[in-house]
Amino acid sequence: MLFLAVFCGFLAEYQLEHVIEHQREKEYAKALYDELYADSIVFAGKIKGRLGKEKDCDYLVSYIRDSSLTNLPKDFYPAYTVVMYLITSYTFEPKDGVLSQLKGSGSLRYFKSPSLQKLFGEISVYINNIRDRNDQEYQYFASPIKQFDLQHYDFNWMNQLRKMDENGYNMELVARYRAGDTVIKADILNVASFDRSATINMILFYKQMLVSTRTLAMKDYITTNQKLLQELRGEYHIE
Repeated sequence: MLFLAVFCGFLAEYQLEHVIEHQREKEYAKALYDELYADSIVFAGKIKGRLGKEKDCDYLVSYIRDSSLTNLPKDFYPAYTVVMYLITSYTFEPKDGVLSQLKGSGSLRYFKSPSLQKLFGEISVYINNIRDRNDQEYQYFASPIKQFDLQHYDFNWMNQLRKMDENGYNMELVARYRAGDTVIKADILNVASFDRSATINMILFYKQMLVSTRTLAMKDYITTNQKLLQELRGEYHIE
């Protein structure tokens, strides 16, 4: 009788532990899902913005190649600003707070699905790849783009633009300026030393960096993000 009582107590404790672990697994799955889903929404906006930035690169190259550098149209400075000044606004920073916490605590063991474990490994790699690409893009902005801006960009244009709304985001202000009738006069500074050929080459190289990030690192990430969301929905009936 004593043995049976101890054995039954052991079974009850085991069952309780199993229930608790399963509940934790569901909670972790929901937290992961929410993080990945939120990232997928941010990602869509960043892709749209980056495609617009690539288009602005093409506009600048076409304009600088053979147009006036002293009589600039209204469209010039918005494109100039998006390409040569607004860097972090177009950077996608994937979030992995929940995933990192689960890794650090060993809680990924709760997920028994081999396909989920495989996708967790893949998305970790792709997150690191995006961060590497972000670092490369920022380093190119730090040199040579930043030095170029200090020589040729009219920062008074941005200063006047911000007066439209001191609390507005730069991307939004540029979009509103493009859609409105306001014209803020600005020039290419030190135009005598402005090298058309070198500037075009710099912009085209930068565009290739943007395209590579979008079509390689970012594409790999969002593909795996979508697979994980689908797998988590199916495995844990998340709506």
